[in-house]
Amino acid sequence: MARYVDVHPKDPQSRRIAQVVDLLRDGGLIAYPTDSCFALGCMLGNAEGKDRIVRIRHLNDKHHFTLVCRDFAQLGQLVQIDNSVFRAIKAATPGQYTFILPATSEVPRRLMQPKKRTVGVRIVDHPVVRVLLEQLGEPLLSSTLLLPDHDEPLTDGWQIKDELDHQVDAVIDSGECGLEPTTVIDFSGGVPEIVRVGAGDPTPFE
Repeated sequence: MARYVDVHPKDPQSRRIAQVVDLLRDGGLIAYPTDSCFALGCMLGNAEGKDRIVRIRHLNDKHHFTLVCRDFAQLGQLVQIDNSVFRAIKAATPGQYTFILPATSEVPRRLMQPKKRTVGVRIVDHPVVRVLLEQLGEPLLSSTLLLPDHDEPLTDGWQIKDELDHQVDAVIDSGECGLEPTTVIDFSGGVPEIVRVGAGDPTPFE
């Protein structure tokens, strides 16, 4: 049964977040709010957690997993990024975007898109996620909480607990969460390609 963790949306209680961090370090899978919509998350080294996300969402091997980073120092360790791409991404983050870039050797091969060796990265603008990543001390492997039989992501914490009670280990709820997933920009070819229009304004990348 999933633990339900109710936290303040702007000043999340450190003790409650610490409980979730302990769960993640023990191999747990969580559902958590972001600045776009709810997501599923586990630690990068958690191979079983990644497989659980695949099963919950019915994903194929073409899916780009997202590495949610605390800051650009973390992001820069995970992806190859030149100065012009850095400036473009820097201007749009933190925010409701996912950027696809060539992965570095720091990223486990099983998390890369098999043919392109790319991975999605993002820096989330959400107080709960900032505290979570600060306490965790490393990026979070993540995927939008969009179930295969749903047209839109789940947005209510109690509904998520009801739906996924035996498939995730904790649900963090901080109140209202967005309906739209991130806007996805593929920079793996050096120039921006808009893969998906979502919560983030695509105009800067057109």
